[in-house]
This record gives sequence, C-alpha cells and structure tokens, in this order.
Amino acid sequence: MTALDARADTAFIPALEAVEDRRIPGAVLGLVTADGRRALRFAGFAQLEPEPDSMAADTVFDLASLTKVIFTTSAILRLVEAGRIGLDDPLAQAIPDLRLYDVAGAPERRLTLRQCLTHQTHLPAVEPLYSYGQDPQTLRAFVLQREWTAGPPVYSDINFILLGIVVERLTGLPLIDQPLPAGFTFRPDPARCAATERCTWRGRIMRGEVHDENAYALGGASGHAGLFGDATALLDFAEGLMTGRLFGEVSRRELFSRQAPTRSLGWEMAHPGWSGGDACPAGTIGHTGFTGTGLWIDREAGHAWALLTNRVHPSRHRETGIAALRRAVGNAVCGK
Repeated sequence: MTALDARADTAFIPALEAVEDRRIPGAVLGLVTADGRRALRFAGFAQLEPEPDSMAADTVFDLASLTKVIFTTSAILRLVEAGRIGLDDPLAQAIPDLRLYDVAGAPERRLTLRQCLTHQTHLPAVEPLYSYGQDPQTLRAFVLQREWTAGPPVYSDINFILLGIVVERLTGLPLIDQPLPAGFTFRPDPARCAATERCTWRGRIMRGEVHDENAYALGGASGHAGLFGDATALLDFAEGLMTGRLFGEVSRRELFSRQAPTRSLGWEMAHPGWSGGDACPAGTIGHTGFTGTGLWIDREAGHAWALLTNRVHPSRHRETGIAALRRAVGNAVCGK
C-alpha cells in the first residue's frame, strides 16, 4: 500500500462512519498530488428514494456552488487572459444595460468583476428568483434591473449570477451551451447521478436536474450553480491548478493570493474554523457546495482533495454533520 492510499483510507473513515450512521446516504473521496498520483474511495448509496442505487467511484454529483469556482471564476479568468475584460472593470462594461434606467447613479453599475468574485459587494446572499416565475430571460432582466437593497459584504449568489451574465454577454453563448472540460456537464445523465432532494416546489426527487431552485428557473445553468461532475473531473481540475496547466501565472497568483479576509479570487482561503480543517497551511484554497460537495487545494504541499456527498437526499431539513465531516476529512488529509 502506498502512502497516498494509506492517507486516503484514514481520511475516508469519517465519511464511512457518517454513511454507517445514516447521517448521509453516500460519499466519494478523491485525493490527487501535483505529480498526478491519485486515490479514490466511495461508499453508500447514490440514491435511497424512490429505490436504492449504490454509490460508485464515477457517480456524477450536482456540484452546487462549486460551479462558482470551477466554471464561472475560470471562465472570467480566461476572458481576462484573452484581453476581453479586466478584473477591475465595472460590470457595466460587459453589461451596458445593467440598471439601464439609472445609468448615472446605480451602484450596481460600478461594481467590478473583482468585487463580485471576492464577494465584496453590497448585494444580498440570495433571493428567491424562482418564485417570480420560470422564464430564464425575464429572470435575467429582473436581476439586471432590480435596485438591490444595500448591505454589508456577504457571500452572495447574486454576485455570481451577474458574473454568469458577463460570461454570456462576452462569449455570445448561453451558460448551458458553454464548452466544459471532460467530466463536467450542465446536462448530466440522471442514471449516473447522485440524487439530491425531494423538492416540494417541483414535486419530485431531483436526480440529474439542478437542485438549486434559482439555477433551475434560470434554465438549468447559472453563474452560481448548475454544474455536474464526478470525482475524477474534480481531481483533474485541481491537478491543473497545481501544475499551471489551466491558467497563466498571473491568474494563478490571483487564485492563490488573499484578496479579502477569508477569500482569494472566487475561492475561500484557509482561516480558523473553515471547511478544510485546521491542519492545512494559510495558502490553501477551497470551496463547498450546498448539496454536500467540496474541493480543497493545498499548492504548498502539492495535494488536493474532493469530498462529494449527497447529504441533502432525501431532504435538506435535517442535521447531517456535514461541516464537522468536511473538517475531519481535511485534518486527516493534511496529517492532523
């Protein structure tokens, strides 16, 4: 057994215990090193209702807010690298019709891409957009024309919905039709997916359809949610960030440098009590998804790990211990 395999076995113990205690239906853990060595572990069920279906190493998960960093942040950086826009340019440069009835005074027009990527705006955490209807273009217009109530900077889905619209405007393609790396999709095969919630709004168990109500109403893909992928795809992405395969050095420096107290560009950075545990160095970046997903990258140590669970199946309205589980896995991966 290799040292990486032994570490994976140890780190997977908290997830195994959570499955055995029926706190979560199932889990997949993947570890990757900068030189390409990998280990995968999985257990439990991809679905419990309406009938059981076992978890597999290649089960596809609704990645939820990992969409923000894997897709949207990456898409923005590629546009920056191509010279199409700058990180400190205002949103209105790409979306000239933003708050079009108040072009002189609307604060949303002055927000920059960097502010949205680092969640340093006045925008709210979330808004039940889906409750206003399900026409994607009308909901996009609502987001663009709404006078948002000002508040302190918070982690905000609205920031990334706007960034998703920036990507659409500059590429000329709807998000759901954007090119994606192998292993990622906005249109998954339901039979390969981990189930999420029995949704009272949609009246069914969600499997292969985006769990996030706003992303669903926006057409299935948004800047804040909608991406699906398996553990191998996440490890490929993490390895690409560690080795420099995905971006140039300037973009990598932005991704791995602290730009707000707990954030880099798009990603969260290690801080006391964060999801990646207490054993990783301060330069570690990570992000989680509401459905029970997470990816963390420790470039200093040259390793990354993905923990994928379907903790909202069959309902989000119960305590699964996901926060403690993520931290326990991170501490084990990093040797604490």
